[in-house]
Amino acid sequence: MIKNVGFIGLGVMGYNIALHIINANRNVHIINRNSANTLKFIKKFKNSRRLFTYDQYHDLANQCDFVISCVGKDLDLKDVYLSKNGILKGLRPKTLIVDHTTASFDISKLLYEKTLGKKCFFFDAPISGGEIGAISGTLSIMVGGKKTKFKNLKEILDLYSKSLIYMGVSGSGQLTKMVNQICVATIIQGLAEGLNFAKKKKLNIDNLIKVLKNGAGQSWQLENRAKTMWKSEFDFGFMNKLMLKDLDIIIKEINQSDIRLPVTKIIKNNYKKLIKLGFEKEDTSNLIRLLM
Repeated sequence: MIKNVGFIGLGVMGYNIALHIINANRNVHIINRNSANTLKFIKKFKNSRRLFTYDQYHDLANQCDFVISCVGKDLDLKDVYLSKNGILKGLRPKTLIVDHTTASFDISKLLYEKTLGKKCFFFDAPISGGEIGAISGTLSIMVGGKKTKFKNLKEILDLYSKSLIYMGVSGSGQLTKMVNQICVATIIQGLAEGLNFAKKKKLNIDNLIKVLKNGAGQSWQLENRAKTMWKSEFDFGFMNKLMLKDLDIIIKEINQSDIRLPVTKIIKNNYKKLIKLGFEKEDTSNLIRLLM
């Protein structure tokens, strides 16, 4: 049984993931930070014998046989793993490392190679399902890394996921997340245009959703965001600034290869416009703002 799990990144997603792990009677090791979520987590479990805190990444890594990171971007990963007192310095042989960050293919490959040199196993494992999925423990996880070690991840990752799928060699998880974000962004754009059309034609939103969700127009975005888009409510969910970051990663990746994504480029520019207008923290469904 895996008992000691290091967790780096108690953000919107990470906080809820870490809750599932510590509530499953595992020891959770975190970094002492002055962030609201870290302080909240420490306060919640300060009298628990299952929470351990550290000031340095390498000290945390030295006490764990399983490490999870869920941070913002490539630069954060370089700081967490490759800095002077980073995770890499303190890793014990055979440690399993799972990164839930949506990051570039290149950084995932680099960290895989660096940790392999320490006889450890790094998996790029981006997640989908949003804050709701993190809270309910029903995330979808797409994994790239060493296939023979993949089965060893299930004990921990099954605690907060409904779908855990091995996608291939190192970097495959990140490439799969890119596909996910391409699909999500285009679905939101299509939904925004459809709803804008329906509103201008004065259709009944409740009946519209009933029709669409039972036909080929069905999607998670339709069932979870159509009503709020109709009401112009966007103060929740996956933020525009994060979607723009993900789409920037995709555009950078296709610029290194002969792949055309004309619609994705247009939608990326739409998110850029929304952020310039001051809507960086609103839910991605606010693409409809540009049509109203």
